[in-house]
Amino acid sequence: MSRTVRGARVLITGAASGMGRLYAERAVAEGAASVVLWDRDAAALARTVKELGGESQGRTRVHSYVIDLADLGAIAQTAQRVRTEVGNPDVLINNAGIVRGNQFFWQSDNGEDTRPTVQINALAPMYTTREFLPGMMANPYRAARIVNIASAAGTLSNPRMSVYAASKAALIGWSDSLRLELEQEDHGNVRVTTVCPSYISTGMFAGARGPLLTPVLTPEYVVDRVWRAMLAGKPQLLLPWSVGLSKALRGVLPVRVWDAVAEVFGVYRSMAGFTGRERSGEHGGSRP
Repeated sequence: MSRTVRGARVLITGAASGMGRLYAERAVAEGAASVVLWDRDAAALARTVKELGGESQGRTRVHSYVIDLADLGAIAQTAQRVRTEVGNPDVLINNAGIVRGNQFFWQSDNGEDTRPTVQINALAPMYTTREFLPGMMANPYRAARIVNIASAAGTLSNPRMSVYAASKAALIGWSDSLRLELEQEDHGNVRVTTVCPSYISTGMFAGARGPLLTPVLTPEYVVDRVWRAMLAGKPQLLLPWSVGLSKALRGVLPVRVWDAVAEVFGVYRSMAGFTGRERSGEHGGSRP
């Protein structure tokens, strides 16, 4: 893919606010042929479309679809509408997600937290990608990109986010396996980028504290880094650098030794003050 998405069709989930909206702004600014916004918040979607310049902004057409990604059946229906009304996307950014910070999920969770967390964070990107991947593969001469926003939480364990960490670990395993399958089957025009950021100041992780050497990242910084990695077809992006260090140390150290290191760095206490954001509109932005 060139240095921009000019002329491409871009689809972003969780696009009505937060980082999803920033990705949409970037796509419009670079002259994408069309930008498709998915979110469950109809009012926020309408505001975003208006603030992006309406349905037509220069060369770019902006399309919005109200969809709750927890409803996996709705993904196929909405994807069919997109293929009919806009065309198959060249760039898919699986950005939407949620977090529920339960300290003891077996005491406080009756399925209301576990089920939607896994559906939205892990299954929805799989189902969405399955809908559009055949169209991306159909033209080997047209560059295509899939970006899966996972989390540093999927690379190591952390108290008070067991289900969230599990959902992101599943996303990482699937995303990188998909990358390898495409490479082995000679579909090199489709590149998959797996993104694993630490805490981002979107409000989703309000009250959480970044571990030592791991500052809370700004949405603008992360979006810029993700965008450049996506265009370059980079397989994986870990943010900040200390996430890669933690991943490496956890891989080589005995479990109890790593536990001690994690305690010193404050990894296991990073969610102690977690409050999160209100659950309304929770699907709208990017979730680290």
